Amino acid sequence: MWLINWLPAWFFHATFIISLVGLGATFIVGLLPFFKSYVLPLRIIFTVVLVLSTWFLGGHANEDKWLARVAELEMKIAESEAQSRDTNNTIVTKLVTRTKIIKEQADQRIEYIDREIVKYNDRCEIPKEFIRLLNEAAEQPK
Repeated sequence: MWLINWLPAWFFHATFIISLVGLGATFIVGLLPFFKSYVLPLRIIFTVVLVLSTWFLGGHANEDKWLARVAELEMKIAESEAQSRDTNNTIVTKLVTRTKIIKEQADQRIEYIDREIVKYNDRCEIPKEFIRLLNEAAEQPK
């Protein structure tokens, strides 16, 4: 409703009050013989203005209600985004810590293999310790 956005709210309140006062005045003025010919058109005009202003006031109240609801939902979205950021930070911290632990374990195993390979380098046999260590490295970290 472009008219609700274009005209201020006080305009619809003013037309409602003016139409009520004008409609009441037509009943009082209708008693005078000089104004009898003007009473019916004025009553029709004031009644139409009263109905239109009531309709626009309802539309304005409805729009205000929806705007309040939109503002409430935007506030909830902002809270959810903040909570999501905190949760994401926690997840990233856990992931970085886990990655660091895995990297340290891999570095320890590589150092151990490098130290022990010197003993078995001349012979071409693979000790059971290496097989066990490689199997442990292939498993999921706990």
